[in-house]
Parts: sequence; C-alpha cells; structure tokens
Amino acid sequence: MSSSETTGGAGSGTGEREPQAHRAGAFDIRVFIGALLGLYGAILLATSVLGTTEAELEKAGGVDVNLWTGLALLLAAAAFVAWARLRPVVVPAEPDEAGEEPSPR
Repeated sequence: MSSSETTGGAGSGTGEREPQAHRAGAFDIRVFIGALLGLYGAILLATSVLGTTEAELEKAGGVDVNLWTGLALLLAAAAFVAWARLRPVVVPAEPDEAGEEPSPR
C-alpha cells in the first residue's frame, strides 16, 4: 500500500477528487491552425491533380504552383499538429484569482 492509502491521504473518505492540471487537447490553437492549413493544402493538392491545364502551367512558368503550395501547406500543418502533440499546453487545475497579477519570469 502507498503512504497516502495508509495515512488517509488527500480526499480520502470525502468522495471528492482534487482538481488536476490537464492538457488543452483539441482546444489548442495550434491544432486549429494545423487543421486549417491541412484543409487548404488538401484542396490545393486536389486542384492540382484534378484540374491543372497546360495553359495554367505555361502561365506559371512551367511550375505547378497548386501542387507545391499544397504540399508546403500540408507540411506546415503536420508541423503545427506535431508541435501541439510534443509540447502540449497544460491548463492549471485552478484558475488564477481575477485581481492577481502574473508573476514575472
């Protein structure tokens, strides 16, 4: 048994759980940005594959702009989602008091 079980640790017998810090998860702004960049990238990639004409390629100097921009956006989207997964935002268990100023770092 752990020491909190034997000594009647925090919250024993009351049925209440202490608030714990948790991750922002899907509500992290980096996930939203990554999803939007991925959506735009997929649209450009599909446009490139399904609808690029020779006239458009000639107009762009022989470069399939939709293809390369779509790939770049998908890469950026993957970077944002990976960043959110590897370095998640931790939401504190209890919010700061309304009048309290944040401590300088």
